[in-house]
Amino acid sequence: MGAAEVIDDFAAPFPRAATRTDWAMVSDRVMGGVSSGRLDPLEGERRGMRLRGEVSLENNGGFVQAALDLAPGDRSVDAAGWAGIALVVRGNGERYNLHLRTEDIRRPWESYRASFVAGADWAEVRLPFAGVEPHRTAAPFDPARLRRIGLVAIGREFGADLSVADLRFYA
Repeated sequence: MGAAEVIDDFAAPFPRAATRTDWAMVSDRVMGGVSSGRLDPLEGERRGMRLRGEVSLENNGGFVQAALDLAPGDRSVDAAGWAGIALVVRGNGERYNLHLRTEDIRRPWESYRASFVAGADWAEVRLPFAGVEPHRTAAPFDPARLRRIGLVAIGREFGADLSVADLRFYA
């Protein structure tokens, strides 16, 4: 991958990440939706994580998410020296989102977003910070104040199946 800094290489026992924080499953049920999902360790040919679930739009819902705080104690990390985030993924051919939260994000519906497709074969996806779009926030994206990352199946009814084997900041 070239010059990079590990966010998670899944070497630690799941759900612990290289960041010394834990992956968590979050769904729209936190706000009354009915989407369901689960996070499992991925073992075998590669170590990693697998997000599976059913995204439903009922009750104003519409997402399942694998979320990770990037530093212990609700601290932020300075990723300003990096160009973006690289993921090694495979999935069911659906479009997924990367959601980023910074110190400037206060409400649960605010984030910075980029989309990617996870095909049937393992592939590296690079999501440059320059292409991240603010969602329901006026605050500009500042990678020097990064707090949380989410890998999200969102916005339409579908079966989610996303596996991740590596997650890094890249130059």
